[in-house]
Amino acid sequence: MREGDVPPTAPKQQAAPEQQAAPPSVPAVGELGGYLVDEGGRIAAVNDRGLELLGLERESVVGQDHHELLHRQADGATGPRALCPLMEALLARTACSGADVHFRCGDGRLLPVCWTTTPWPLGGEEGMLVLFHAGHAAPEPAAVRKQLTELERLALLAETTTSLTSTLGEQEMLDRLARLALPRLADWMVVDLIADGGDIRRARVFAHGADGLARHPELEGPIPAVTAQSPRPLSRALRGSVASLVGPEDYAGEPDSGIAVVQQDLFAATGIHSAAVAPVRGTREVLGALTLGRAGNPVPFTTCDLSLLEDITRRAGLAISNSRLYQRQRRIAETMQRHLLPRLPDVPGIRLYASYLPAPDASQVGGDWYDAFRLPDGAIALVVGDVAGHDLEAAARMAQLRNMLRALAWSEPHPPTVVGQLDLITRVGDLATATLVLGRLTHDPAAGWTWEWTNAGHPPPLLLTADGRADHLRTSRSVLLGTGAQIDRGVATVRLPPGSTLLLYTDGLVESRAEGVEPGLARLRRHAAALAHHRLDDLCRRLLEDVRPPDNDDDVALLALRVPADGGR
Repeated sequence: MREGDVPPTAPKQQAAPEQQAAPPSVPAVGELGGYLVDEGGRIAAVNDRGLELLGLERESVVGQDHHELLHRQADGATGPRALCPLMEALLARTACSGADVHFRCGDGRLLPVCWTTTPWPLGGEEGMLVLFHAGHAAPEPAAVRKQLTELERLALLAETTTSLTSTLGEQEMLDRLARLALPRLADWMVVDLIADGGDIRRARVFAHGADGLARHPELEGPIPAVTAQSPRPLSRALRGSVASLVGPEDYAGEPDSGIAVVQQDLFAATGIHSAAVAPVRGTREVLGALTLGRAGNPVPFTTCDLSLLEDITRRAGLAISNSRLYQRQRRIAETMQRHLLPRLPDVPGIRLYASYLPAPDASQVGGDWYDAFRLPDGAIALVVGDVAGHDLEAAARMAQLRNMLRALAWSEPHPPTVVGQLDLITRVGDLATATLVLGRLTHDPAAGWTWEWTNAGHPPPLLLTADGRADHLRTSRSVLLGTGAQIDRGVATVRLPPGSTLLLYTDGLVESRAEGVEPGLARLRRHAAALAHHRLDDLCRRLLEDVRPPDNDDDVALLALRVPADGGR
């Protein structure tokens, strides 16, 4: 073969799809550590030298955000993205170098590094290659700068706003706030919150030490009420006063209130020598107070720090107000939905159980419902349904439909046949579409308990025998209400064996966005069969916990009955 000739197999190797899809790799460049990041800043690959320098395993690095995982300031804090030179290089898509970054190692050490970056093709997008080696010695972290620069302050406030407003969970907000404030501003963070009823609770106490951020639940819990006369800093903050500096000397001597005792214990337990406290204000009221304290950091707070603290607490107050508004809306919606649902009748010999689980989203009130009532001939009507929609309008339509169904069922000798009339009313009355299962439970001394039902586009009932056999009661013509289709859905009948259980439920129990309904129906059947020997209430609670798909954000209505084991009343 002459020099420059291409081997016959080369074209095939270049075209092999498995080679085109090969994972990215980082070139070995002498003693330099290196990693590749994609356009979103996630680490796509890392070389062996990089893992050695960082003391990390490849599985714990690949896929992680490189700023959150590695980049630290000299004091150990994760700095704002807007001030990170490596993030700036990624956004600029340009080659850069520097020596003003520390990487956090697997054992918690801070590794000062000299680094260089260059754009790097990565799977059809433009990523970035980061090469680094150990640099100068890290400065002593104890001497934290007395004040942030104006740019750092703006970056911190922007990050605080973004972080706190991206969740509606109050406790998650406080955890995020601690990660932003410690150790950048202080060693300790204490949050006291005022509940709607006026009770005060020390909701979170965090400290940053050698092992990183740690919560101290032993210092949390309810604290005494605020007195109107106390001039102590925390009492003033909880009454809405301006931010102020505070130290252990402010709580020396005889305490003037229960809160003063709590603060004396706090200073004694934490060793805080300097602190700043500010009220957390909502839109109309004071929600609590935020205290930042320094123990290991010898630099005391000054009045220059108070304006930044008040800026932070204003953002925290807005986020907490939104969270509480969301929770109030959720409670109101859930209460309204529950009051729209009926009480179950007392039927001798029959055990009935019903449950309603609201959707996770407060606005998703839903149209799921159940009903059970006596008929003029002594039989029991049972129904579970779901009106289309996930809002207050759906709940109102659900109440209309339930009331109409009750009236029709009471006036007809065979209630399952009234679904056709209800279908016509929904189309004429513009009640949107709905699904339901309506049935009639009767007892005959010779034949035992009988269930006759009709299904309008609803998940089929599940019949569970006492010995653990479970079957879905399917019908051949099951069309939902309100479509305009002219169809006779028919009525089916089944005898309920002694001790058997009948389960009626809405699709929120079984439907998954990823899988659809059928896998959920099979899962319900399997779990119910395994739990047949449990009490009815335990059976239903276990099904609601174990069967509901994790990706289902719909509400759930469940109605269950169990007939006597001897077949009688």
